[in-house]
Amino acid sequence: MGFLVLAKGSRLGGLSYFAGAEKKDERVLVPDLGSLTSIHDRARELFYYLKGGQVDYGEEHSRIYGHSQFGKTYGQGHYPEWDENHPIHFVGHSAGVQVVRVLQQMLADKAFSGYKNTSEDWVLSITSLSGALNGTTRTYYDGMQPEDGRSMKSISLLQLCRLGVIFYDWLNFSWLKNYYNFGFDHFEMGWRKTGITGLIDLLLGNAGPFASGDWILPDLTIQGSIKLNSSLRTFPNTFYFSYATKRTRKFMGLTLPSSILGIHPMLFIRVLQMSQWRHPSNMPPPYKGYRDEDWEDNDGALNTISMTHPRLPIEHLSHFVEDDSECQPLRPGIWYYKIIEADHILFIVNRERAGVQFDLLYDGIFQRCRKHAFRTSPPIVPNESYQ
Repeated sequence: MGFLVLAKGSRLGGLSYFAGAEKKDERVLVPDLGSLTSIHDRARELFYYLKGGQVDYGEEHSRIYGHSQFGKTYGQGHYPEWDENHPIHFVGHSAGVQVVRVLQQMLADKAFSGYKNTSEDWVLSITSLSGALNGTTRTYYDGMQPEDGRSMKSISLLQLCRLGVIFYDWLNFSWLKNYYNFGFDHFEMGWRKTGITGLIDLLLGNAGPFASGDWILPDLTIQGSIKLNSSLRTFPNTFYFSYATKRTRKFMGLTLPSSILGIHPMLFIRVLQMSQWRHPSNMPPPYKGYRDEDWEDNDGALNTISMTHPRLPIEHLSHFVEDDSECQPLRPGIWYYKIIEADHILFIVNRERAGVQFDLLYDGIFQRCRKHAFRTSPPIVPNESYQ
């Protein structure tokens, strides 16, 4: 199969984000990336996690967004031989799939200092699980301004989150950071570095990631996703698969949660809220041709229309799959997508709740990567001949 990387957010203690799916194969890696950091910063971290060395966020980006250019050092990369001859299969959940897409574009653009031979062909396949490919209306409920998709409402859930994260990082308790890290170490918000005046600056919104916009929520608005997607390509030699999730149904002309028992209690109200979202009529729509009804179906965190394939600002080539047998042999450069009845967290964290569907999904992904997604000849696994 070659190496397969499951891309996600930050580790929570010893909890397995992918509910133990990584134990299905010894060649599966699960990097620990920041939970609130921007797509760009996570993509840079993922590269150095695999190749090794000190994370370089890029001189220009770091200057614009006001953080250190360099971050964590990986003395030994988790897959240092990674290159065009040893490509990787990536699986991304939620924002994780955009992290991988940005990483692939950076590889194509040769954006890593000291690496002149990178290319998009270092990525063999990308599998999206409930992927945030085109943004989500959930961000506006939580506190992002629907007018621009970049700023926060003055009174909102996100403002409380902002204050909590600032205090968490400013106090900088190492034992807490070892358990859970939001990923903002490169902003150097700890009290030893900033002092009381620095804390006041952070709280007033004069400094830090929330002031500069270099964090995850602006990337997940529809407007932020359009900006991000405008520079991302679907490459002709890469295989793309997408599992879009949906927990809504139509009833007497209304879009409502499809059931009570089938939706995690934490997400039921969110499914209902998102199905009723209406973009404010006094504000310009996020894109030409936007319709509220297109964004009603959702899984409690993302809109189903956003998860199938990249659509905005340009629709990428795609193929809707009802039966897996209809897309064999697979063709690269096309987003194959399925829509499945599930909420946003069915296939992560809680394996027991997902039941047999969990094993069927991940076994299917691993089997496809092993048998069907390769370029010119069946892949040779490191230190192992192809059978």
